[in-house]
Amino acid sequence: MAWRVWAYDGCGTCKKAIAWLRANDVAHEVRPIVTAPPSRAELEVLWKRSGLPLKRFFNTSGQSYRNGGFGEKLPTMSDAQALDALAADGKLIKRPLVDAGSTVLVGFDPATWEKVGKA
Repeated sequence: MAWRVWAYDGCGTCKKAIAWLRANDVAHEVRPIVTAPPSRAELEVLWKRSGLPLKRFFNTSGQSYRNGGFGEKLPTMSDAQALDALAADGKLIKRPLVDAGSTVLVGFDPATWEKVGKA
């Protein structure tokens, strides 16, 4: 299965991740996270499959997060509200976001990606 990668062209981390995928011959398709973010349903499936806290899906250093006051709001938001917010603004999502089949990757950590890529 080709990895589905939601990324942003202007993101240095995304560029490094895509370069890593190419260098390691990992089949992948890139989707624009800002103009075509994953749907709410996709996000919910990815979140549950990841086993990560939902907060990890938020780009906490991004402008949308800061301007939206999510630092204060997120602790009191329901999971449904958080998923709705992520689906409504791709810039809120930590990137790159990767559906690697049995594994979901949030952000780029070469060591973790190496383990998943060889599994």
